[in-house]
Amino acid sequence: MKYFLLIFLPVLVSASLTFDTNHNKEVSILESFDIEASFLYDPILNQMKNSNKTIYKDKRFFKAMDDAYLFIPAIKNILAQNNIPAEFLFLAMAESNFSTRAYSKKRASGLWQFIPSTGKLYGLKIDQYVDERRDLVKSTEAAAKFLTHLHKKFGKWYLAAIAYNCGGGRLSRAIKRAKTDDLSVLLDPKKKYIPRESRLYIRKIVALAMMGNDEQFLLNSEYEYLLNRANAYSIATVKVPRGESLNRISKLIGIPLDELKKLNRHLKYDFAPPYLKGYEMYIPYVKLSDFKQKYFEEKIQNIYRVHVVSRGENLSLIGKKYGVNYKVIMDFNKLKNSRLSLKQKLIIPIDNKAKIEKINSKFYYMVKSGDTLESISRAHKISVKSLKQQNSIKGSLIKVGERLKLYE
Repeated sequence: MKYFLLIFLPVLVSASLTFDTNHNKEVSILESFDIEASFLYDPILNQMKNSNKTIYKDKRFFKAMDDAYLFIPAIKNILAQNNIPAEFLFLAMAESNFSTRAYSKKRASGLWQFIPSTGKLYGLKIDQYVDERRDLVKSTEAAAKFLTHLHKKFGKWYLAAIAYNCGGGRLSRAIKRAKTDDLSVLLDPKKKYIPRESRLYIRKIVALAMMGNDEQFLLNSEYEYLLNRANAYSIATVKVPRGESLNRISKLIGIPLDELKKLNRHLKYDFAPPYLKGYEMYIPYVKLSDFKQKYFEEKIQNIYRVHVVSRGENLSLIGKKYGVNYKVIMDFNKLKNSRLSLKQKLIIPIDNKAKIEKINSKFYYMVKSGDTLESISRAHKISVKSLKQQNSIKGSLIKVGERLKLYE
């Protein structure tokens, strides 16, 4: 018996220490949300936490953490600068699973799932070129401002999280009906002071925070290296001139284009908007030195196509040729209106790909008085049959002013 105790006592002590450590961490997490320690015994929270640990063994939790490793430190840093508990990182996880591409039926987008009106209210630009709800840094700064506002209004962090989900007005009405802001009362499933989604939402954030801080959970997975990831700022912000392309930067600093796009999902066209002198892009911090050494500004004409306006063309047609919105072409060329002149040169912001060559050989001809299919065919060295096929002409009749599609 004595030997049995000697052998298993360290194991028992270790298990006890692990339990105490996890218990203390979980209490600390609750306190960061201003939730009382007794909430640890909430049956739905425990069911969610335990089932999540089983569910997330399929790697969803770990994959989300792993995919976001470059910008999680940046999010933590911004939260800390705004005196917001670090555990609110998991609010972003609950909202979007750390995907900058996340988009909801309610038109919410980005890591923090801002709807357009709220995003603009907190300074995020949404236009033809950018959607800063998908900007890793700016959307987190906006979320920090929003959460700070909600915390000032309601006085407790768990209330700020609930209000983030169901809205400040709805939560205010719920507190008024319940005559208290006590969490256990607000979560009453029979009284339904707050929506069911919000009752589960606050528990989900807490459960994710507990999982993310459970060393044993991580150690028992193939993703234990996540514990050793540095908390240093992992992305760097660089300012580039108008029209600069992600493709060019990826080649200059030697980084896969897909990785660079992932950090810059806020750019709709893979280039910096043309209406500002400069715009901020994000690169991995380890590439900052390469950027400083190798980056140089190049003229826009050398990056993007120069299109010479031919007869019968307008901005809408030119935009369709290159797959670019006509408003983008107007802004890029600082056009005050949509009028174009023959042989006018337009800078078209597109990727410099070979497939555009075929599109560039296409142009249109405006039928003039006296023209026939035969005369147009001879003038442009194209068969009548081809002319008919391209323009869906059944007979031989063409009208003055009609625009015909031609291929060289």
